[in-house]
Amino acid sequence: MSDALTPFDPLGLLGRHRSGHMVALGAQYVAHGDDWCELALPYDRRLISDLATGTLASGPIVSLMDSAAGMAVWLKCGQLEPTVTLDLRVDYLRPARPGRRVIGRCHCYRLTRRVAFIEGMAHDGDPDRPVARVAGSFLRLDDASQTDGGGAHPKLEAQL
Repeated sequence: MSDALTPFDPLGLLGRHRSGHMVALGAQYVAHGDDWCELALPYDRRLISDLATGTLASGPIVSLMDSAAGMAVWLKCGQLEPTVTLDLRVDYLRPARPGRRVIGRCHCYRLTRRVAFIEGMAHDGDPDRPVARVAGSFLRLDDASQTDGGGAHPKLEAQL
């Protein structure tokens, strides 16, 4: 048995889960790197806050950004590990344009033993005109008893 950790794979994680909040919202994987993740929220009339304008509600955008941020943390850590959102500040700059998908990209720019720090933004097709900017921190829960010996957290993954 190897002590090497299995690297976190956001596409694999999203592909394995057929239920949960992100699946209910219709969130999709877009891309990732060593310390960032990009997810998309397709336009869906069920997520509209104002039928007259077709504007998406803010809640699904917050969920998208929280998920992209959490995945960015896991990518920076190199593995899926228990984390808790300590703070997620969302500054809305404008409404998303009706009919457009919202793309959320978050970057984990600092990692300490106990806390991870993220920044990111959401846009609806033009990154130079963001819908929202986010900044936040995540508590890293160091609970080795949750792992399966290979770095995976089956209890955590079952909750996603």
